[in-house]
Formats: sequence, C-alpha cells, structure tokens
Amino acid sequence: MTTTNPSRNIALDVLRGMTIALMILVNTPGTWEAIWWPLGHAAWYGYTPTDLVFPFFLFITGSAMFFALKRFDYQPSPGVLKKLGKRVLIIFGIGIFLHWYPFTKSFDDLRIMGVLQRIAIAYGIASIAVLYLSTRGLVIFSAAILFIYWLILFFAGTSPEPYSIENNIVRVIDFAILGPSHMFPHMHPTFEPEGLLSTIPAIVNVTIGFWVTKAISTMKDDGEKFKKLMLWGVGLVVVGQLWGLIFPISKNLWTSSYVIVSSGWAFIVLGLLIVICSTEKGQKIMEPFRIYGTNPLFIYALSWLWVSTYWLIPMDLNGESVGFGRYMYEAWFLPALGNKYVASHMYAFVHMLLFWFISWGMYKKKIFIKI
Repeated sequence: MTTTNPSRNIALDVLRGMTIALMILVNTPGTWEAIWWPLGHAAWYGYTPTDLVFPFFLFITGSAMFFALKRFDYQPSPGVLKKLGKRVLIIFGIGIFLHWYPFTKSFDDLRIMGVLQRIAIAYGIASIAVLYLSTRGLVIFSAAILFIYWLILFFAGTSPEPYSIENNIVRVIDFAILGPSHMFPHMHPTFEPEGLLSTIPAIVNVTIGFWVTKAISTMKDDGEKFKKLMLWGVGLVVVGQLWGLIFPISKNLWTSSYVIVSSGWAFIVLGLLIVICSTEKGQKIMEPFRIYGTNPLFIYALSWLWVSTYWLIPMDLNGESVGFGRYMYEAWFLPALGNKYVASHMYAFVHMLLFWFISWGMYKKKIFIKI
C-alpha cells in the first residue's frame, strides 16, 4: 500500500479535526444531566471516549511540533526559544482570558489553570526537551516523568487510598499554591482537573506525539506505518491497562497509566486514518474533518466565547428568567425531540455543525489563524 500523497500529514490534519469536533460535541450538551456515557467523562477512575479528547490534542501538538521545528533542524537558538516562549505565553493568556470572560468576576475568584494553560505548559517544556535531548534522551526523560510521578502520588498521598479525590497530593499542592478560589468550581470536594503537578505527566503525551511522528516519517509505505502504529498502539493500551491495576487510570489525576493508554489509542486511530487517507476516495470522505482542524485554537476559543455569551441573555421560560442556552434546550430541542438525551446531544451536534461551517468559511477564504 503505497501512495505519493502525504497521507501521513492528511491523517494528522483529520485527527486534529476529529478531536476539535468531538471536543465541541462533549462540551456543549443541552443539559449536563442528560449525557450518554461515551460523551461524558468517567467519574474518577477509568475512561470513556470523551476522556481521550484532551490527550489526543496534546498528542497532535507533539506531532505538529515535529514539522514546526524541522525547519530549525531541531536545534535551539535564541530566535527559536523566543518564538516558543511567545507561543506559550499567548496560549496560556488566551486560557486565562476565556476563564475571565465575560469579566463579571474579580481576580480573587478567577480559575488559573485550564485546558489551554495545560497545553501551553506541556508544549513549552516538551519543546525544550526536543531541542536539547537526543531521541534516546527524550525517551528516558519521558519514562522518568511517568515513573517519578507514580512514586510521588503513591508516597505523598494519604493512605489507604493515595489516589482518591480526598487524599491525593495533586489536590494538596493546588490548594497550597493556587488556593481553592482559583480552582475548578464544579467538583465536590474542590479539585482542579488541570492542576499544577498533574500537568507534568501531560508533557509525555506531547513528547510521544513528537516521537511517533518522527518514527513514521522515515517509512515510505503506508502499510508499514499502519502495522507499526497498530502494534505499538495495542501494546501501549495493554501496558497501560496492566499498569492501571496498581496505578489507576484517571484523567483527573492524569496518571501515568492514563498517559500510556491514551497514547496507545492515539496510535491506533492515527494508523487507521493513514490507511483511509492513503486513497483519494478516503481523503474525500475525511475532508470535512480535515477542514475542521485548520483553525483549531481559534475555533475552540470562539466556541467557548459563543456559549459563554448567549448564556448571559435572559429569557422567560414559564415565568422563570433563564439563560438563552437553557431556553433553547427546554423550549426548542426538548419539545421537538421528546427524549432528554436525544435533545441534549442534538443541541451539542448543532453547535458542532455551526462551528464546522465557520471553519469551512475560513478555509474557503484561506484564513488560517496561527500563533
């Protein structure tokens, strides 16, 4: 199975688009009280397809890093480091801006960490590692992070359950440095799912994305890429599941077993997409997803601002003043579809479709917003 088309690059673009689409789908249900399990997060331990979205995005970040740093021959220089530092600060700043919007809260209640903040930190540290370490050094660096993180959580947590929400060291550190008023407000007891300590193992999702892209870039045949990615992917999933027996898989703690399992699934999905995108027919089928991935950061931020804004619009619902978001779900989607689960996810699907059309319009006009 060979091709002259850059199916690897197309597959990565498609994976990015799928990830953004799923991210919007799971972030905008009509109500959080009606979510099918594949489109909701695992409570604490274990994982669902939704729990793979964020690590997939980090994996893709590492993959994109391989191509971005290639023109600098993967060598550090003041110019490269300045570009990386600027990008980290901008992404982190956008994350803070989204949490602060619509500016109705004081800094005393502002959530500091979040999805973009974690991406910024993980990307920044992974970039430095890639520039200064050999391939062997990068593997050792990544493995050391996962192993040391395991030891820290096990020995620093409170017995008999050092990984529970009440006893883990991640929560203790976030309370001490961030303070509860600057943490995620919707978990009880208070916990920051994008915490400081738990961001460290997320670096490895990025370095793995870089490493595997580098590895398959030397392979000429798509069939070989597929076989290797499937073999590595299944191997990682099995290893992660086995590790999870003693170091539970948890997105909230971003445990090392979770890093391994999520990376394994990223390998598997990427391998399948490479095969699909190795033909013109497959590329045509996947084109909508590729388009969705052309402005990922902009679309993510825009979707956040859109939802945050219309929820501020007051509407009358049976004599009660509610946000426009709740009004749309209860006055339009629920009566039309009857079932609350169907209505809730159709509400999310409409949002996903809306932002695809925005992506498509920008793509047609060749508008690509990059940092």
